[in-house]
Amino acid sequence: MRFVVLILAAMTAAPVSADTVIAARTLRAQSIIGPADVTLAKGDVVGTYRTLDEVLGLESRGVLYAGRPVRIEDLGPPAIIDRNQVVPVIYNSGTMRIMAEGRALGRAGVGDMLRVMNLASHAVISGRVLEDGTVTVSPPGRAFSATRMTN
Repeated sequence: MRFVVLILAAMTAAPVSADTVIAARTLRAQSIIGPADVTLAKGDVVGTYRTLDEVLGLESRGVLYAGRPVRIEDLGPPAIIDRNQVVPVIYNSGTMRIMAEGRALGRAGVGDMLRVMNLASHAVISGRVLEDGTVTVSPPGRAFSATRMTN
């Protein structure tokens, strides 16, 4: 009998609540998140941040509305490359290394995938942004894609 009471007590116990990061004020896209921009609210919302430390210094990918939870896809690393910026592109395959200049077709931060148009061939390639602002392209079969831009 005591065992049954313990099981029933465990099943009816209050769920553990977690904190959820919410926007303290409405923030425009491309805003860097600071301490005054976010706060914690009681509640467990799936797909959101749990602590303020996780979001400080990140950049908003779209508008964040005051009082709404901050979802993981709403933030990313701060952009170091802007759209139309000329960036160095590096292609490595074994001992071969090709360097070229490309035009960024979007904004991106460190670790983001970015589409870049090669200025010499007008081919559009996708690569990953490195800390120094270089875009590195993998060989075919390793997340590489290329298309040709025509006028």
